[in-house]
Amino acid sequence: MSAFWILIIVLALAAVGYVLGRQRAMASAGGDSRHLHSLPAYYGYNVSLSVLVPALGLLVLWLIAQPIVIERSVKTMIPEETYTDAGALNLIMSDVRRVANGLDLAVERGALTSEQAGSIRTEFTNIRERLGSVGVALGSDVQREVLTAAQSYRAMNATGNLIRAVLVLALAAAGFGYAYMRTDRDFRARNVVERVLLSMLVFAASIAILTTVGIVLSLVFNTVEFFKLYPWTEFFFGLTWSPSFGGGSDLGILPLFWGTFYISLIALAVAVPIGLFAAVYLSEYASPAVRAFAKPLLEVLAGIPTIVYGLFALLTVGPALVAIFGRDGALGVQWMGGGTAVMTAGLVMGIMLIPFVSSLSDDIINAVPQAMRDGSLGLGATKSETIKQVVLPAALPGIVGAILLAASRAIGETMIVVLGAGAAARLSLNPFEAMTTVTAKIVSQLTGDADFASPEALVAFALGMTLFVITLGLNIFALWIVRKYREQYE
Repeated sequence: MSAFWILIIVLALAAVGYVLGRQRAMASAGGDSRHLHSLPAYYGYNVSLSVLVPALGLLVLWLIAQPIVIERSVKTMIPEETYTDAGALNLIMSDVRRVANGLDLAVERGALTSEQAGSIRTEFTNIRERLGSVGVALGSDVQREVLTAAQSYRAMNATGNLIRAVLVLALAAAGFGYAYMRTDRDFRARNVVERVLLSMLVFAASIAILTTVGIVLSLVFNTVEFFKLYPWTEFFFGLTWSPSFGGGSDLGILPLFWGTFYISLIALAVAVPIGLFAAVYLSEYASPAVRAFAKPLLEVLAGIPTIVYGLFALLTVGPALVAIFGRDGALGVQWMGGGTAVMTAGLVMGIMLIPFVSSLSDDIINAVPQAMRDGSLGLGATKSETIKQVVLPAALPGIVGAILLAASRAIGETMIVVLGAGAAARLSLNPFEAMTTVTAKIVSQLTGDADFASPEALVAFALGMTLFVITLGLNIFALWIVRKYREQYE
C-alpha cells in the first residue's frame, strides 16, 4: 500500500474519531455539555490527535529511514571488483534504482508479471530492450550484478512498504481505541489537547534550529576536509583563483570575495536610496488610491525569477552599457569591452532588491506611532522635518534590518552574476570589467561529476562556510546597531 493511501486512511480514521469522541463525551454527560470538564470539541480533538500524531510520526520516520536502510543493504551485494571508488559505486546504485523502478513500471503496465520481474535473468532476456518497451530508457546494457541488486531492491522495498502499512495503521487504530475508551465526562480533554499542541509547536520551532545546525555541521565537516588537503593561508590570502581538477590549483578566495563585495555594493547603492525614498513617499505622501496601486505594482518585482533578471542583464542592460561606455559608444571611450561586467550585474541586482527595501521600510515607517508625527507637527515642524527628525530615526532599527536583508540577498545571488557579470576572478577597481562571486564559483565547482576527495570540489564547502560567517557577522553588526538606536525610544 502506498504512503498516499495510508495517509488517506489515517485522516479518515481521525475524522471518524472526532465525531465518535464528541458523541461519547456528550453521552457520558447525559446530553448536557455543562456536566463535561471540557467543551465537547476537545474530546473529539483528543481522539483525532491520538490517531494522527503517532501514526503520521511513524509514517514520516519510516519514509526517511527505509530508503537509507535498503540502500545500505543493497550496496553490500555489489562485488567490490566492479567499482574502484565511492563515486563509481554511487553510479552503479543509480543504475540499480533505475532498473528496479523500471521493473516496477513493467509490472504495473502488464509487460511482466511480478514473478517474472523477480526471476528474470540477463543471460536469457535483453533487459534494456524489455524495459525500453515500457518507456524506461537505460544508457547501457544491464549487467548481471546490477539486475540481481535491483531485484533485491524491489523485494526489500515491497516488504518494507507492507510492514509500514501494517504498523502505521495498527498504531492509528490503537491510538483511536485508547483515546476513545478514556473519553468520559470527567476526562480533562482540554488539558491533554493543549499539551499535545504545545509539544507540536515546540517541535515545529525546533525543526528550524536543527536544520540550521545540520547545514552548519555539513559545511564545517567538509571545510575541515578541504583544509586537510589545501593550506588555509593560501585559501584566505591567495590572490589567484585558478582551479584545475588535474592538479596544481590556485584557490585563493580574495578575487571571489572582492567580486562579491563590489557587485553587492553597487546593488545596494541602487536599491537602498530608491527603495527608501519609495517607502517614504508611499507611507507619508501618497494618497490612498496611489498607494493601493503603486505598492502592489512595486512588489511585483520581488516575484520575478532571478533567471529573468539575469536574462534582462545579459540582453538589455549589458548592451545598453556597452552602447554608452564601449569603444563605439556615446562617450567615445573604451571603458567597457563587453556586456558582462560588474556594473551590469550590480544595476540589475539593485533593481531586484528595490522591493525588499521599499516594502519592509514602508511597513516599518507605518508602524511608527501617529502620536509622534502629531507631536512634531504640533510643535511647528514641517512635514519634511517631521519625517527627517522624528519618523526616520524612530524607524531606523527596522530600516537597518531591511537593508541587511537586501545585503544578504545580494551576497547570495547567483544567476544574475553568472549571466551579467561573467566568470573572471580578478582583483580590479574597474566596474566595467567582468568579475565573478563566491556563489557563482560554488556552482561551477560542484557542476558535473565532482570528486569529493579532491580539494577542487571540497573548496565549494569552504567557500560556503566563509560566506556563512560573513553573513553572520553582518547580522551581529546590524543587531548591535538596532539595539543601540532602539534605546532612544523605549
